[in-house]
Amino acid sequence: MENVIAFPALGFSVTVNRVAFNLFGKEIYWYGIIIAVGFALALFYCSKRIGDFGFTNDLLYDAVLLALPSAIICARIYYVVWEWDYYSQHPSDIIAIWNGGIAIYGGVIGALLAVGFYGKHKKISIPGTFDVAALGLLIGQCIGRWGNFINGEAHGTVTHALLGMTVNGEGPFHPTFLYESVWNLVGFILLHIISKKWYHFRGQIFLSYLIWYGAGRAWIEGLRTDSLYIGATGIRVSQMVAIVSCVVGIVLMVLCCKRKVKTLTQLVNQHADARAIREQAKERQA
Repeated sequence: MENVIAFPALGFSVTVNRVAFNLFGKEIYWYGIIIAVGFALALFYCSKRIGDFGFTNDLLYDAVLLALPSAIICARIYYVVWEWDYYSQHPSDIIAIWNGGIAIYGGVIGALLAVGFYGKHKKISIPGTFDVAALGLLIGQCIGRWGNFINGEAHGTVTHALLGMTVNGEGPFHPTFLYESVWNLVGFILLHIISKKWYHFRGQIFLSYLIWYGAGRAWIEGLRTDSLYIGATGIRVSQMVAIVSCVVGIVLMVLCCKRKVKTLTQLVNQHADARAIREQAKERQA
């Protein structure tokens, strides 16, 4: 279960064991620990910023209780759907998530669906909740990619660039896990600053996330060798989703700025979120 990962041009090499430790005879993997750390840090950050967006920590924790299982389930469904040629022949493996096979975009979609459902149920600003979620997602994605480093997976094509990475002597490959982790870190810093200094309407941070992450993922996905494809078309699923989300984000951002809306949903309903915005404003003043 060990991987020897090296960056030859930098003179760096490390041997990593995918298993962190055994607990009551059960192997605990570094991948799961890293994902858990990313989730915990994202939740901690959001709990400190939630008041800036007009919400309470109680709302945050309730939303997370819905978003977490929804993200895991949808991440698995997303992967199974695009690998249906295999799973249609091995239906018993569909629920075997412990053997690997989840997709980050499926997780993001699942989390946002749960948060949106919760926001509608509680009659709070859905774009506002998406803004908070976007910041947390970037933290989780930034840290979570290091699980791929431990596993020696999700790398790119062969390269002879300075950052070329070898895995068990094979390669060197593009360290796409590193590219995406750094891209998400920079995105988080930018969106954090924007949310502090230039936050003009609810949904702005979410749209910024769609644009930033979509642009980076579209580029990085094109380098990877383990992409999910749409049948035999040669079209990478995540690259297509990334491009579409980036373009949609740009269009909606331009419309929101042009119309000077107070919340994203006012693009389709002039009075959208009015009640939620008033009530949350009163709570902040109380």
